Amino acid sequence: MPNTLFDGGFDQLDRAILDELQVNSRISVADLARKIHLSPPAVHQRIKRLERAGIIQQYVALLNREAVGYDLLCFIRVSIQPHTKAQLDHFQAQIVDLPAVLECYRTAGSHDLLLKIAVKDTKELDKFIAEHLMTMAGIDRIEPSPVLNEMKATTKLPLK
Repeated sequence: MPNTLFDGGFDQLDRAILDELQVNSRISVADLARKIHLSPPAVHQRIKRLERAGIIQQYVALLNREAVGYDLLCFIRVSIQPHTKAQLDHFQAQIVDLPAVLECYRTAGSHDLLLKIAVKDTKELDKFIAEHLMTMAGIDRIEPSPVLNEMKATTKLPLK
């Protein structure tokens, strides 16, 4: 498995395509071709190759969280007991069905998991913790950290 984009047979033109698509995935192939000085069929072919390789996973619309009613973004650190694969699998099976959970990571350090959730307000945060996290077997510790100010949020990866 290649370590980087360029180890996998992709070049600077592929990187330029990816850079542009990360900023605006709705850009037309013709406009993208003009920007990177390549023909539209060549750009289309390269995009399809990037998709087949799994480098481009999907295209999405990024919504303004607050504009659609989710004013509170919160990170929640969770510790589970016992530390077994079965307990981790049990937690994962339950958490994937919770729409408030945007992201979930298994982490190293003083906590086992880190959740990123979006809820309407602190009452909904309290309800989420009480009705979902506190009812799960094996949850040892729950530490919510509401976001006060989102200083930087991006989905764009730096390609080198």
